[in-house]
Amino acid sequence: MRSILKTSETICFGNRERLSIEAITAIAKAGVKVRIDDSEDFRRRVAKSVAFLDRLLEEEGVIYGVTTGFGDSCTQPVAKAQILELPLHLTRYHGCGLGRDFDEVSTLAIMAARLVSLSQGYSGVRLELLELLATLINRAVLPRIPEEGSVGASGDLTPLSYLAAAMVGEREVNFRGQLRPSAEVLSELGITPLKLRPKEGLALMNGTAVMTGLACLAFERAEYLTRLCARLTALASLGLQGNANHFDEVLFSVKPHAGQNRVASWLRDDLDYHRHPRRNSPRLQDRYSIRCAPHVIGVLKDALPWLRDSIENELNSANDNPIIDGDAERILHGGHFYGGHIAFAMDAMKTAVANLADLMDRQLALLVDPKFNHGLPANLSGAAPGRGAINHGFKAVQIGTSAWTAEALKLTMPASVFSRSTECHNQDKVSMGTIAARDCLRVLELTEQVAAGHLMAAMQAVRLRVHQGELAEDGLNDGVRAMLEDFRRHFPEVQEDRPLEQELRQLLEHIRARRWSLYETA
Repeated sequence: MRSILKTSETICFGNRERLSIEAITAIAKAGVKVRIDDSEDFRRRVAKSVAFLDRLLEEEGVIYGVTTGFGDSCTQPVAKAQILELPLHLTRYHGCGLGRDFDEVSTLAIMAARLVSLSQGYSGVRLELLELLATLINRAVLPRIPEEGSVGASGDLTPLSYLAAAMVGEREVNFRGQLRPSAEVLSELGITPLKLRPKEGLALMNGTAVMTGLACLAFERAEYLTRLCARLTALASLGLQGNANHFDEVLFSVKPHAGQNRVASWLRDDLDYHRHPRRNSPRLQDRYSIRCAPHVIGVLKDALPWLRDSIENELNSANDNPIIDGDAERILHGGHFYGGHIAFAMDAMKTAVANLADLMDRQLALLVDPKFNHGLPANLSGAAPGRGAINHGFKAVQIGTSAWTAEALKLTMPASVFSRSTECHNQDKVSMGTIAARDCLRVLELTEQVAAGHLMAAMQAVRLRVHQGELAEDGLNDGVRAMLEDFRRHFPEVQEDRPLEQELRQLLEHIRARRWSLYETA
């Protein structure tokens, strides 16, 4: 189990310890501060790569992006007198992003991800650059970064140009809720803008920080949704008077997917299966959306370990080009900016998450339909006798969840298969990792909306069963009962029809803040 960082802690960059997904999300969401390793070993490593670069320049060595143009223009030599101008030109001509801007949380995750990579010591950047990036993170000086414009190789060039521009005092930053010129904010804070040295513009931009930062945020949300979806399945089973034998331990022992078995164990606990196996259930078999729920949720649960591995490996990598090996004094030209692992992880994650949306949508369809809900009122309306004809309960919420689910499913087309040859066919095979990550976050957003609708309806179903004397609230599992009691304090039952938008939005906030501790977090 990974501990949640406290806001009083500081995360160290550059000390050769791997940083976790949770470290990035703590910086982005909880305001945890960062610092650069002050050890002699780290400072020597950084200084050595910079000194090696400077010596090569004095000797007129050929270094991609330092003494040459960029991409297909690498055959174009750059005059020695213009070498210091080159990195600034790189940041400027990539200032062509479009679309919506990344929000503050996403921007902080991106900045932190870039700092991890540059702190590996293989990018040829000065300590001053690392310290400035850390300062911008700690003081929440956030570059305005448009979401669209990256093909995921040569890394996230265009979006990261907005980070580089902010550091040199150009373009705009979000600071204390206002969009302002970067130079103005830096001056106000007494921060000297960076004057880019050779390779530093390329090092800031030529990497996978955007897609990787977004992937860290996506992982955290997907992990919580696996647990929430299991709890919602338990509530749906209670509301539908389901057959808990479907989650029997022996039954699942013969199909040994570890994550799937874990989900089944959560459901056994939530349904108090060992105390109340409900062996006299009126139905031999529930419909698939209940009976097969561990098999659906378990796919994502089983995928989470390798998703974590891919994301954290990318996070803790030096992923720009060229790599500067200061110890061996070598310039290594390669393609570490290629975001294939993140692209595949995000394409896989969004498919598994969208399947959760589909599962919850099908469960909700059972709950509201009197043909399938085994004695609950139509649309789960709690209207008093004689008022049922004009009250429609959760009818529109179910329509909404179908819409959100359909949109989530539509977005599961893999982004990584849409590689486009670009930049004079130099970038002739690209990852599309940033598009995959953005798609994944949208699928997560939609699936959380489905979860909010399902949760409100499932809680209504459980409360109706209690009112009808068919379910004893004091006989519920402790976790389920505590969640029901907490829910009751914030959300009254739906008796007479009322607009539910604001309550659904509040539920979304609860879900995204992980209000309910569900099972373990491993």
